[in-house]
Amino acid sequence: MRPARPSCLTLALMAGLLAAQLAGCASAPPAPPPATLPVVPAQFKEAALFQPARTTAPVPQAWWTVFGDPVLNDLQARLVVGNETLKSSLSAYKLAQAALASSRAGLQPTLGAGLTAQRSSSPPQQEAGNNFGLSASASWEVDLWGRLAGAVDASQARLEASWADLAAARLSLQATLTQSYLAVRHAQAQAQAVQSAVAGYQRSLQLTRNRYQAGVASAADVAQAETQLKSAQVQLLEWQITRAQLEHAIATLLGQAPASFTLEAARVPSTLPDAPAVPLQLPAQLLERRPDIAAAERRVAAAWAQVGVADAAFFPSLTLQASTGFRNDRLQSLIGAPNFLWSFGPQLALAALDGGARQSASDSARASAEQATSAYRQVVLTALQEVEDNLVAVARLDQEQALQAEALASARKALEVVTNQYQAGTVSYLNVVAAQSTALSSEQNLLNVRNRRLAATNTLLKNLAGRWEPLPAPVPDLSKSERGLDRDETRLVD
Repeated sequence: MRPARPSCLTLALMAGLLAAQLAGCASAPPAPPPATLPVVPAQFKEAALFQPARTTAPVPQAWWTVFGDPVLNDLQARLVVGNETLKSSLSAYKLAQAALASSRAGLQPTLGAGLTAQRSSSPPQQEAGNNFGLSASASWEVDLWGRLAGAVDASQARLEASWADLAAARLSLQATLTQSYLAVRHAQAQAQAVQSAVAGYQRSLQLTRNRYQAGVASAADVAQAETQLKSAQVQLLEWQITRAQLEHAIATLLGQAPASFTLEAARVPSTLPDAPAVPLQLPAQLLERRPDIAAAERRVAAAWAQVGVADAAFFPSLTLQASTGFRNDRLQSLIGAPNFLWSFGPQLALAALDGGARQSASDSARASAEQATSAYRQVVLTALQEVEDNLVAVARLDQEQALQAEALASARKALEVVTNQYQAGTVSYLNVVAAQSTALSSEQNLLNVRNRRLAATNTLLKNLAGRWEPLPAPVPDLSKSERGLDRDETRLVD
């Protein structure tokens, strides 16, 4: 008695069990080596310049609000809606999402179906005949060596890096906008200082002309007064140019043409705000909150996952294939038991000779992983340097601002004394010109110091308030492109 032949279902179950057992023996992708980060101290080096209890108030995530300027707050809200760089970063995130979905699809079986109709002839009969077919096929690559899983891990890490890149772009743009707006206020403050000086120089010129007509001043005094006035008027024009160019830069940040954007001078204070106190943070907290560091770390993970993908190419691939269908020369009787066809079986494939292509791919993947690791370390070092640089800048510029304010007070007092002496005829007009120049220069230097201190504070606030959320479950939608970022899409950028 002949033994019963196994059915299709039995063969499929046996193959599935074999595939599951083999998949259980799959080699895991190589784990990245411990990222040898720079030694992170317990405290920043330049933190010693500050009092321990300088401030305990937490920095809000919208750190620019500490400057107390409603115009700046409004500009920041418009930034996340209109900025084209931010939209590009969000599109890059969408692209990484699609790449992850594509890599995950490789883990699933593929199914197909087809219907064919042919008419052909062949010797020796040379008679034409019809051939109809209805088929269905399925295939599934068993991930024995973790190649497909490694590709998914790499895509997932790239997606997380793209999300962190989006947060880093947001922080960078918000800091740039804040600094540009503060620079506008600085330009207006400088212009106001020069305008006040111009008014004073005009009075001095009129006084000198009166004295010249009275015969108590020389023509040289008049010429010096005129030169002083014209030079100040030139400075005023320069600051007006700077202010206009900064306004154009802000328009570009907001995604608008400069011609369609105006930052009314009446809305912008012509004085610089006081720099807010910045709470000191531990370096470890900085590493936890900065999205650029998180993005670099995720790229390291993606690069080492890609190493596993490259190494898996040295092992054979196992694919389970099955097909079934009907074939007949008559379409009306195509579907029937006599016309039923089926096939099932595994396919094991391995490239025997490839001229070193697989080894080159593995070497390239390892070199890329080492490059990503070095880039990660450099990002950490740069982050620490940036904070140290701005800590020392805030501390020293605070002292410099106090000294410069005292210098300005002395210069104004000296100008008052010299002006009285000139009116009394005890000094020449050259002394007045020197005193006026010193007073204006001292006032401008004070404004420059305050502006530099604000810039350093802005950078520190960006670093300390750079909180960002892990990869969210919802998928941002860019279908409403004409409105810019939709409400749900700005959860990260708000």
